[in-house]
Amino acid sequence: MGHILKRITSIFLSSILTIHLGAITSYGKPDWPADTGIMAEAGIVIDADSKAVLFGQKIHVPLPPASITKLLTALIVVENAEMDETVTFSHDAVYNVEAGSGNKLALDEGDQISVKDCLHMMLLLSSNQSANALAEHVAGSREAFVEMMNQKIGMIGCTESHFANPSGLNDDNQYVTAYDMALIAAAAFENESVFQISSTKKYTIGPTINNPEGANISMGHKILMAENQSNQYYCEGAVAGKTGFTSIAGNTLVTYATREGRNLLCVILKGSQPQYYLDGKTLLNFGFASFKNESIKNSETFLGEQDQVECENGTYPVSQLRIEDGVITLPAGAQFMDAQRTLMTQLPKNSPEAAVAILQYTYHDRKVGSAYLFDTELEAELAAAREKAERDSLEAEAPSVGDMDETDSLPEETQAEKETDRGEVHLDLGQILGILMGIGVAAALGLAVFAAVQRKRRERLARELRRQRRRQRLEEIGYSEESFEELVKKRRGSQTASRKQERENG
Repeated sequence: MGHILKRITSIFLSSILTIHLGAITSYGKPDWPADTGIMAEAGIVIDADSKAVLFGQKIHVPLPPASITKLLTALIVVENAEMDETVTFSHDAVYNVEAGSGNKLALDEGDQISVKDCLHMMLLLSSNQSANALAEHVAGSREAFVEMMNQKIGMIGCTESHFANPSGLNDDNQYVTAYDMALIAAAAFENESVFQISSTKKYTIGPTINNPEGANISMGHKILMAENQSNQYYCEGAVAGKTGFTSIAGNTLVTYATREGRNLLCVILKGSQPQYYLDGKTLLNFGFASFKNESIKNSETFLGEQDQVECENGTYPVSQLRIEDGVITLPAGAQFMDAQRTLMTQLPKNSPEAAVAILQYTYHDRKVGSAYLFDTELEAELAAAREKAERDSLEAEAPSVGDMDETDSLPEETQAEKETDRGEVHLDLGQILGILMGIGVAAALGLAVFAAVQRKRRERLARELRRQRRRQRLEEIGYSEESFEELVKKRRGSQTASRKQERENG
């Protein structure tokens, strides 16, 4: 009897344990979705805000990028040049390109085109000549611009890629991984000007030597040009991107899409026509359907869990810190608390001012997002310093009263004013209305002048910031500004002599 009772008890306990384990399994964290795939050799889709990799295939294998390189070129140009600057096309920019690489607008040596038009030709038509001319305009030579490209990707966080030219034409030393290219594209699209141009479907450029009336150009990215679901390439929310192709790289593609506040970016490398467009569409649809974003600021309880935070450069009371308003990306069925949080006190290079630490989030050992912790007192001090610098700059620009010529500063006294001084002025209704209209016009003109002064001030400050960045980059690669300018003059003189010799021999 005791034996039977012992057996019944064992069975009962086993049943309870089985039920309990089943409950644990059913409430475990969802697996990371992986029910997709592509035909291209390599590809990736990331959340552009959290930088989480949602799906990847051979994402760390170096491959030639072709013309998606031009997104990096555009980013560097926009950061170092004004849209209305004039770019002069050299002989080298036009003719020193790979045979068969094309010249759709018959751009020629001596063409003078705005930076804005050049960027549109480069990103919409994939003009290699425009990429070369922009590189020379910004850095003085393609070689110097390539130095800037490789420095820039290091700042972005790329460690597996290298660039050798600004256009993406074949070169053994030009390669990217899908992961690095996603980081580059994300940085490019965070720039408002690059994003806007990469989203433009149609554009009209100004006159050139061989197009004296200007020319209309169109976007070549088929996903972006597809307007409805009847088109096989249509992808809801796709708004920006860049295509690429060379004989070695095959078809490459970058596509950026946004739906319901989420922003995804996919990269395709070593694809084939037309499948690479379908691969891009597949990855974007997968990313939107299988994942969601959670606000860190709204869900994180870290600062409420302690009185102070120990960072690498000191200990801070939580009342002095704020959390960056970022997001983490999770499978659709997961919750914010399912992610693992780690406090990182060693900051990476180029971290924001006033950042003191990072909250890093992972899910099943995958990075799914991060948020900086900021010292609010230091932020306030930096903001005050910037405001003072701007105020000092404005005061330095404003003319003093002593600098004004008496004859220019005040109008001559009118008869009406003289009569007013004697108390003898007599105005009818028409004169009063005229005076009021005059005051209104003067006020409008005053506002217009003020706006123009403010705009000029912002442009001047932007130019000064670009000069400072340029000087810093030159120092990093071992040049002084004077030696760099001398190098540019010698190069241009050499090109002029070469063209003169060609004409004499021709």
